[in-house]
Amino acid sequence: LKLCHFPCQGQERTGNGVEGIRISSRMVFFFECSDPRYIVYMGKDKFENEELLKYGFPEDIWFHVDKLSSAHVYLRLPPGTVDLANVKDKDAAKQKLMDALASVPENILNEMAQLTKANSIEGCKAAECDIVYTPFLNLKKEERMDTGQVGFKDEAFRILMRNVEKDKEMVKQLEKTREERRVDFKQEKEERDVEERARRRKFIEEEKAKKKEEDKERALQKELKSYSALDGLEKTSNVGVTKTGTIEECRDIEDDFM
Repeated sequence: LKLCHFPCQGQERTGNGVEGIRISSRMVFFFECSDPRYIVYMGKDKFENEELLKYGFPEDIWFHVDKLSSAHVYLRLPPGTVDLANVKDKDAAKQKLMDALASVPENILNEMAQLTKANSIEGCKAAECDIVYTPFLNLKKEERMDTGQVGFKDEAFRILMRNVEKDKEMVKQLEKTREERRVDFKQEKEERDVEERARRRKFIEEEKAKKKEEDKERALQKELKSYSALDGLEKTSNVGVTKTGTIEECRDIEDDFM
């Protein structure tokens, strides 16, 4: 599969003392889009973006300026939109992701594109640029990549919004809602994973119980068919053989067979 690298803008920070701060301090920018069902957030710089890559939700959709440095902007879909607890195979999971992408209204996609363009040093200056977005689960991070760089697992899930022009009014409205928060995404992810594992266990148990009932029903039907065949055999096997039904005639018939 093709691997695409997307650098993230942000100033480099070095030193052992800062490293500890880098890990514990996860300052994230939140925004409000026109639909309160969605959560919009982005990393403050490439180090925060690196942390976000570790703890994203399946409901997250990642946005970036194509082929240029930009912030990593995320759109979190409503809870349960990408619930994989009841998914049986990879094809079903992929379809779930495709359905999730298709569920996002066009106006929300436009707002995300504008926010992403506005938070790119090069993109915000360009008359127009392309915006790429994909499910968080489609992002691929390898050890050889620099901080903030990311690729894709499957190009089929990489969607491109071409020739996005700046909408000053839309950007202004979004920027008014900007709020910086300290967030423990690791804990949030762990809590979500615990809930999903519980739903997954319940689903597996229900599937096992369902299969057990189906097997039981099949066995019962097979047994009933067997009894039905025997009943038919009992009704037809001796038809026309005996005329009087007496014991003597039955003995004569047995002697004939022997």
